[in-house]
Amino acid sequence: MIKIIAILALYLSCLTIGAVNNNKGLSCSQARKATQEIVAAWHKAEKARLAYIIADQAVRYDSLTMPIHWQTFGEKPADGRSLYISLHGGGNVPKDINDSQWRNQWRLYTPHEGVYLCPRAPYNDWDMHCKPLTDGCYRDLINFCVDYMDVNPDKVYIMGYSAGGDGVWRLAPRMADTWAAASMMAGHPGDVSMVNLRNTPFMIWCGELDSAYNRNILDAQHIATLDSLQRQDPGGYIHYGQIVKGKPHWMDRVDTMAVEWMAKYRRNPYPQKVVWRQEEVCKPAFYWLRIDSAQIKRGKEVVVSYSGDNTINIERCDYPTLTICLNDTMMDLDRPVTVVYQGRTLFKGLVKRTRGNIESNLRLRCDERYAFPAEVTVKL
Repeated sequence: MIKIIAILALYLSCLTIGAVNNNKGLSCSQARKATQEIVAAWHKAEKARLAYIIADQAVRYDSLTMPIHWQTFGEKPADGRSLYISLHGGGNVPKDINDSQWRNQWRLYTPHEGVYLCPRAPYNDWDMHCKPLTDGCYRDLINFCVDYMDVNPDKVYIMGYSAGGDGVWRLAPRMADTWAAASMMAGHPGDVSMVNLRNTPFMIWCGELDSAYNRNILDAQHIATLDSLQRQDPGGYIHYGQIVKGKPHWMDRVDTMAVEWMAKYRRNPYPQKVVWRQEEVCKPAFYWLRIDSAQIKRGKEVVVSYSGDNTINIERCDYPTLTICLNDTMMDLDRPVTVVYQGRTLFKGLVKRTRGNIESNLRLRCDERYAFPAEVTVKL
């Protein structure tokens, strides 16, 4: 308990460096410098907090313990290593079967470069990889790899086979702003929506004869869904789907090409258009958008885009208020910003950069790319 309190104190002290005048307006260069300082302090605190993972070979989050196994391949690129999170099969079966499936996953895929990491699901259920608390495990897992293995947070990929594919169906859309790309192998989609994958390249693999739970039929339908979404919105929904002819649940490793396909992509944390639909695990923030937690409800949707003339266009918003987070990578914050909703101007003016915004957004998101210095909240 004393150790936990000490780490928490370090974390809070690091994030409140320069707390005086946290709401003072900053210039572009001042905001960049403040972001670097705050992010560096946060990484230092995260590295101390997550140090136990090295000895324990497991991630602990809330009541969960997630054992992990990893291997590192290839030379580290100048922009940092890739991270492939690979989810094992099994499901609602005895523990020893899931343990065996986890060990099998260690050898299933081999990237040319990167950290290949297999978490052992903390449950023994069909949805063992994607119950609500697991999101926190994956977030800590990624931050551990960034701080201890020089992983680039924009080169994080998720993949999984069978029950691991079930997990990818859920985790890819609801954490789409985390992944550079995702690949689902031989899993069941259930009632998942695909709309959040606009900016996350996604693969679907299933054997033609994999008829258990109608996987082959449903996976083919979801390939068609992504085809349709891309026709309607050609700027997004990069995908590849294959129903492998003559193959049952085991596809004889033809799906291993997924590693090379995913490696072509990098996460863009600031896409010009975001489609955000709340899934079964609801989130208060997604890419550069944030909503009041009290307003969250599954199925609510937001569609927002921004352009080079500093205009933000809200096409759809099922919430009474919406916060738009901004930085100087997205637009010139020394010029006025305009927010428009269905032809009506909701806001026009300068948006202030502050240390307070950087700190609060980083605390909420636990991802350095989302330490936004500026934000504007509009009522719809």
